[in-house]
Amino acid sequence: MRLHELRPAKGAKKARKRKGRGISAGQGKTAGRGTKGQNARSGGGKGPYFEGGQLPLVRRLPYKRGFINRWKVYYRSVNISRLAIFPEGSEVDPVAMAEAGLIKKASLPVAILGDGELDRALTVKAHRFSASARTKINAAGGTVEELPWDVQRTRRGG
Repeated sequence: MRLHELRPAKGAKKARKRKGRGISAGQGKTAGRGTKGQNARSGGGKGPYFEGGQLPLVRRLPYKRGFINRWKVYYRSVNISRLAIFPEGSEVDPVAMAEAGLIKKASLPVAILGDGELDRALTVKAHRFSASARTKINAAGGTVEELPWDVQRTRRGG
């Protein structure tokens, strides 16, 4: 076998249809477009948006505004009034809050908010504290400890 003897396999190469080149070619006259009408014309036919005059699907769906910030960190918030379930002097961290049912997952960042009152001294560990929560915990004789958080793990939905 020589280089000049190489050929593609039988049926591997197929000639394209040369439409509109006379009736003997089999695709002459109307060139497979049928007779008359919008789709028979050059540039004819409707776009994918058109639905025969019916209100298109994309217009029937509710309009979405704005965007979702991919970098926003969604905190799980817990008010200090809900920390009253812990005994005096205990250490309250995200793991303890998850076990008590205050939050669903201990792996997500937690923010402590200042709604309500706290009547016992607790060591509260969380990723963020509001100013009022911080003062109320300190006023009750407790301590506030801010935990570091990993941005990569704590994005939307976590």
